[in-house]
Formats: sequence, structure tokens, C-alpha cells
Amino acid sequence: MSNETALIVGAGSGLSAALARLCATRGMSVALAARGTNKLGDLAGETGAETYACDASDPGDVAALFDAVGAAQGDPSLVIYNPSYRQRAPFVELDAEEVRKSLMITCYGGFLVGQAAAKRMLVAGGGSIQFTGASASVKGYKLSAPFAMGKFGLRGLAQSMARELAPENIHVAHFIIDGGIEKDGGHPRAQNAGEDGLLDPDAIAQTYLQIHDQHRSAWTWEVELRPWTENF
Repeated sequence: MSNETALIVGAGSGLSAALARLCATRGMSVALAARGTNKLGDLAGETGAETYACDASDPGDVAALFDAVGAAQGDPSLVIYNPSYRQRAPFVELDAEEVRKSLMITCYGGFLVGQAAAKRMLVAGGGSIQFTGASASVKGYKLSAPFAMGKFGLRGLAQSMARELAPENIHVAHFIIDGGIEKDGGHPRAQNAGEDGLLDPDAIAQTYLQIHDQHRSAWTWEVELRPWTENF
């Protein structure tokens, strides 16, 4: 059993749910944060997690989240940032407000959560901060400029944090998820994906926790995960 607390920001189905289940199986106290918590009832019941309403792009919400988690469950030693938002459209037709929203949720929220986590981990003497990226973290696809902007920024944030915080025993890692993730109720790519053509969220979660468990003499700051059928 573990006395650790894991905070998953941007919680929902798929990867976040797999992470929550795995953390709970390890005996960790699990905190789930999302804009709306109504959708988290079943997962919270299954994992014994506490739920918290939080807009990750709002500094006040993020500060309140970490205060609440710390008071109720203890400061987290593992913080995972999953939120992202995208507008898919031709570049000249992009809506400026939608682009701003993409950057605020995908990247700025990562900064707010990462900074709040780091402040507490510096006091505690260590911990892990993990960011969920995508193939768009390293490749700017057409019709997807806002998503690429946000994910490129999140990757840069993670790299900078890793270099600065590693000497403080804080393990920062970025995960490039290159491919579609299996979801309850199916995935739009599932029909043509073939066997194991989508990433299994439970397999992804295992890798996140393996990175969390790494000995600091052999830390990974970035890992790419993709189905065996995915081109790259």
C-alpha cells in the first residue's frame, strides 16, 4: 500500500480513468479534477477518489484545487495534466477566441498546474509532474494550428521544467501519445484501425506509472507511445 496522493487534472473517461484505476490499485489516494464533476461519479465510486471542480486555465481555481487536495488528501506526489482543446479549421478561417481558448487550456493551464505542483514538491523534497502531449507536440498538421501551438508550448514547458527541477528531485515528464486512444463506446478511427491499432489506455497508464517509479539515476523526461501500426 502507498501513502501517496495522485492528482489527475482534466479527468474523464479513457486515459484519465485508466490512470485513476491504476493509481487506486497501487493504494494511492486519488484526486480527480475537471471543469464539471458530474461525469466523474462512477469513476470516483469505483476508485474511492475525491472529485474537485477546477478550470485549469484559471489561476484562482488552480490555487484553490491544490489547497483543497492538500487539506483533504495530502499534497500530491504525482500530478498529471491531461486537458487540451482544439479548433480544426483552415488557417484563414480560425476564430481568434477559439485559438485563445486552445492556448489557455492546452498550454497555459499546464503552466498553472505545473507551477502549483512544483511549489509543493519543493517543500516536500520531490515528486513527479507529468504532461500528456500528442503527435501535434512535434508535428504541426494542416487545419490544426491551434492544437499544434498549444501542444508545442506544453512540450517546451515540460522540457524547461525538467531541466530546472530535476536537481530538486522533481521528475518532470512529457508523453507524446501518437495515435488514437481506445474509448468506451468506440473511437471514430476504430473501424479501420485493425487489431491493436489504437492505444490501450491501460497500457498507457502503466507507462505513466513506470516513469513515476523510475530511479533518479535513470530518469526519462520524454517518451513516445504509439500503436505498432502507426506511421511516424
